[in-house]
Amino acid sequence: MALVNMCDLIYHAYENNYAVGAFDLVSLDFLEAVIDAAERCRSAIILSVAEPHFSYYDFELMLPAIEAAAKRATVPVAIQLDHGGSIETATKAINLGCNGIMLDVSDAPLAENIKSTQAMVEMAHGCGVPVVGELGYVAGMEGEGAEQHPGKASFTNPVEAKAYVERTGVDFLSVSIGTVQGRMKGRAKLDFQRLKLLNETVKVPLVIHGGSGLNESQFRKLTTHGVAKINYYTALSDAAAAAMRKQTKLNPQGSFVELKKDVKQAIGTEVERCLRIWGSAGRAAEVMTQCEAWIAVEHVIVHNVKGFNEQQVDAIMTEGRRLLSIIPGVRSVFTGQAVKQSEQYQYFWSIHLNNKKAIKSLREHPDYIRFTNHLLSSPYIENMVNIDYRETSINGLPSNQNHSVSVTDVMGRSFSNLSLS
Repeated sequence: MALVNMCDLIYHAYENNYAVGAFDLVSLDFLEAVIDAAERCRSAIILSVAEPHFSYYDFELMLPAIEAAAKRATVPVAIQLDHGGSIETATKAINLGCNGIMLDVSDAPLAENIKSTQAMVEMAHGCGVPVVGELGYVAGMEGEGAEQHPGKASFTNPVEAKAYVERTGVDFLSVSIGTVQGRMKGRAKLDFQRLKLLNETVKVPLVIHGGSGLNESQFRKLTTHGVAKINYYTALSDAAAAAMRKQTKLNPQGSFVELKKDVKQAIGTEVERCLRIWGSAGRAAEVMTQCEAWIAVEHVIVHNVKGFNEQQVDAIMTEGRRLLSIIPGVRSVFTGQAVKQSEQYQYFWSIHLNNKKAIKSLREHPDYIRFTNHLLSSPYIENMVNIDYRETSINGLPSNQNHSVSVTDVMGRSFSNLSLS
């Protein structure tokens, strides 16, 4: 498994003056091409899904494929929601597998941006998920970029940026210094003096959107002034489209599969070029040793019931699943009944959490408190036990943190506290 904490991954780049690529995906061709390119040049990467692209694919179907690819990759990988527009979308993204969030309310007034970002950070940090905030507005010039990011660009103000980072607690800051979303007309004129001042002022890793169209010299200068993450999509889309157009000319009657046969190679070539320019190539092993594995946790509840009929038990479990499944950090909820009536415990809940930090967030969430106080505190519920488990074997990644297990009965008495290395 190579799914790692995105904060660790980006901070390694920040401290070593290179940038990690965050590549927006719109199909399995993009996903496979990006992973393959990263593995060829031994680079860490961020697999990114952008909310403005959700009309192109089913987000709930796409995320499981991305997570599966990340887990079987041989290089460090994180999964990000890009340009998330609301806390509801971000919560859903985390619950589907994202371990990084980029909030985009940069077109809002500063006070409103800060307020929205504070709420996002509180929710995401409760699940152990880092947040990219954005200050300043990166607009599009033409095509898809202009449609999704209309209006006039607004450069990031260093004084406002300092206040924004301090008040919101964001982990990374996306800045506007002259890049554009989508295709660029002519050569970009980047305000490197502004970038240098921002880096000296905010003291967190900086992020660039609108990387397509920059030259090698500009990219290298970005990384010397605190840019540790570069979001990239348009050039990949253009490479894929050019490959299909070429095949259409060569084979006008070709099938869909025939026309797209060179798409992955075209995308992969561009990804690999970027990773080498940005300085992340060849660092996978080094990065792996510095990143915490992104490890799922299971919150398990077992209990018995007396005096309730089957319909009443089903009602409790149905309502419990509804309450629990919308809590940030809850990946899934499974409820079950023992196949054999002779088993010690008849009823079972498995609450799959995205990360160990989500345990505290879960237990303190109003819906979980309501669940335990109103559904599982009945005198008809007996012999209840709660246990938190985390995965014990993560291939290729350090697993040197203690594994704490807390077992508590329904009256709150502690049976045991075990520390397993």
